[in-house]
Amino acid sequence: MNLVDRILNGETRAISRAMTLIENGDSQSREILRGVFPHTGRSRVIGITGAPGSGKSTLVDKLAQAYRQQRKSVGIVAVDPTSPYSGGALLADRIRMSALYNDEGVFIRSMATRGHLGGLSRTTYDLVNILDASGKEVILVETVGVGQDEIEIVRVADVTIVILVPGMGDDMQALKAGIMEIGDIFAINKSDRPQAEKLEQELEAVLSLATRPDGWKPCVARTIATQGEGISNLLQQIESFELFRKGSPQWAEQRRRSVEESLINLLKESLLEIAIQKNGVWDRIQAASHAVRDRKIDPYSAVEEILRNLK
Repeated sequence: MNLVDRILNGETRAISRAMTLIENGDSQSREILRGVFPHTGRSRVIGITGAPGSGKSTLVDKLAQAYRQQRKSVGIVAVDPTSPYSGGALLADRIRMSALYNDEGVFIRSMATRGHLGGLSRTTYDLVNILDASGKEVILVETVGVGQDEIEIVRVADVTIVILVPGMGDDMQALKAGIMEIGDIFAINKSDRPQAEKLEQELEAVLSLATRPDGWKPCVARTIATQGEGISNLLQQIESFELFRKGSPQWAEQRRRSVEESLINLLKESLLEIAIQKNGVWDRIQAASHAVRDRKIDPYSAVEEILRNLK
């Protein structure tokens, strides 16, 4: 039985092996992704984003436990900062989600951004597809927590939850368009803090002024993730958005544009790979980098010269 068949059978070792090959850019990875893609599109993908310290991992842990109580299989992709030494994930979500570690119905993968902006790793979408094809009914994607740059989560997730925390300046952060535009649901975590009421009122006021193209009015939920409070309400709001998006042609068009952007990014990577593999191109890049460093040429002219030699 080949690796793709084993993934489709939900074998944990095969899933882990495939993810490692994909993250390392192995030559087998594209064949694996081609093989699993026809079997994707069945999972519910939930994105969890927010500032560092907002309780993303704890909320993911509680959501996963809630879905497991519903007898649903769960996949978790937790994107962490990159270690400057190993290039791997700096934090260990398997430790923070210890309650799920021995649950055979849960698969947890920590991965590094490896310098990729947008709150996600470049291969996050591919790893989600592996979990989707393996039969995971719910996939939770936790971003690295870098603020406004986390907008890429909307290209991966069916529903995006933005976590805010009272007293951390989130009332001002929420006004920034990069965060406001991506949130389908806003969770005010650590809502036992005294500033929670004020944050909720300000958030509701901002949301009342915004109009989304798909017509959805984002929900606001209060949670205390460490105590498991508000999780059932959050699940209900996720269900409400799921029902809404299934009947929304605007949402379908939004997803089409997200797929288009993903294809363009993939095309850019492939074209760059083809260009660099041409004879002498890498040598010209290295020579140009020295010239730019020494201020003998500007980077724009250097790129134009390299492109002329590609023709």
